[in-house]
Amino acid sequence: MLIKNEAKDTIFCKKHLLNLGGKPYSINSPMIMGILNITPDSFHDGGQHNTPENAVNRVREMLSEGASIIDIGPSSTRPGASSLSAKEETARIKAMLPTLKKEFSDTIFSLDTYQAEVARAGADMGVHIINDISGGTMDADMPKAVADIKLPYILMHIQGTPQTMQKDPQYKNVFEEVSYFFSKQMNTFLDAGVADIILDPGFGFGKNLEHNYELLAKLDLLKVFQRPILVGVSRKSMINKLLDISAKDALNGTTVVNTIALQKGADILRVHDVKAAAEALKILTFTQNFC
Repeated sequence: MLIKNEAKDTIFCKKHLLNLGGKPYSINSPMIMGILNITPDSFHDGGQHNTPENAVNRVREMLSEGASIIDIGPSSTRPGASSLSAKEETARIKAMLPTLKKEFSDTIFSLDTYQAEVARAGADMGVHIINDISGGTMDADMPKAVADIKLPYILMHIQGTPQTMQKDPQYKNVFEEVSYFFSKQMNTFLDAGVADIILDPGFGFGKNLEHNYELLAKLDLLKVFQRPILVGVSRKSMINKLLDISAKDALNGTTVVNTIALQKGADILRVHDVKAAAEALKILTFTQNFC
């Protein structure tokens, strides 16, 4: 179960305890999650890392730059992306994960999937965390699956599906509705027996520009749930559209948004560009010494 430290928290002095396959792991300070897309069609780096050799090289690079977690994506979840079957996702993972586990035996691997069957297969192959963009809304078996495999679960908010989510998303109050979603879905997973839950507001998943920045501005209010908060904004349209640039030119904007998220209490940054995120974190952490 996630346990919050009773000592007074600051932005960079807080503790959450995760059970990673039977081993306790404490989040004492913000962490960097490096993205490893093993798909041919991801919006940023599709096709670059979908061979074992390329994947190993990329993971080694991200770990050297400061990543603590590697998030493996077997299927693209960009707006409008077509979905893969559980069999297809599992096949992609089987082609990569054994090699990665052998090469990086001490590394924490998370699996980006909304399919319970794939989550079970990933657990059998040794992943440590399940990262579900649907928060359990796209596969009714996910709560039981995660409870059975006893791994931490990243519960992300989404409105709609990857195929429909950016077709004019509407909210009366985006923060209140995301918070309600977290309360409802957390109860579903807790009732199923899932102990370790990480919350992700789902930037860019069924939200327009204003929705995304309202959630960013109010991110610290999610501390009320007393769960780790994951933020994934890397090179997303909320940055590109505001600055009128392409995804390939969005590193500076991504770093600024990640820095704001850290100041608002983010525990995990999910990024393509590990070095830039790690440097922002190092500067902020050092600055905390003088607060």
